[in-house]
Amino acid sequence: MTAHVALTARAFGASHFVLADVRDEKVEATVAKVQKNWGGKLRFEMGKPWKRVVKDWKANGGVVVHLTAYGENIHSSDVLERIKATNRDVLVIVGSQKVPSEFFSETVSDFNVAVGNQPHSECSSLAVFLDRFFRGRELTMDFEGAKMHIVPQKHGKKVVKA
Repeated sequence: MTAHVALTARAFGASHFVLADVRDEKVEATVAKVQKNWGGKLRFEMGKPWKRVVKDWKANGGVVVHLTAYGENIHSSDVLERIKATNRDVLVIVGSQKVPSEFFSETVSDFNVAVGNQPHSECSSLAVFLDRFFRGRELTMDFEGAKMHIVPQKHGKKVVKA
């Protein structure tokens, strides 16, 4: 699942991915392989404690958004507009099955955001959040350094070399 979250972040416009607390070379290798063929400049970092990531982010003026089913609904509230109004870099944090309760606190998360208020995957919440945040512009991005491109078509699959 972690590799899928990283690839979702890349495909939907994130510039940096942090796999906090652990090192997983398989995830790093998957992201590197995709970027080698499909381009992009997703900066990948791992092993740094999540508390340090958040503290450093906030110290550099960033805002922290925690994606959770328990947060303010992205569709029925103005939470996305309030995030954008900060005009600050955004760190989006997602957790797996059991996230530390601290994630929900004001000391960690400036915003707790829900993509629907039902249980669902981190990939889906990240994709919806980033799509709404970037207003769909990320869906037609060109990835620098791509060796391959998908040619959109009505039926079938077509991939061309750059």
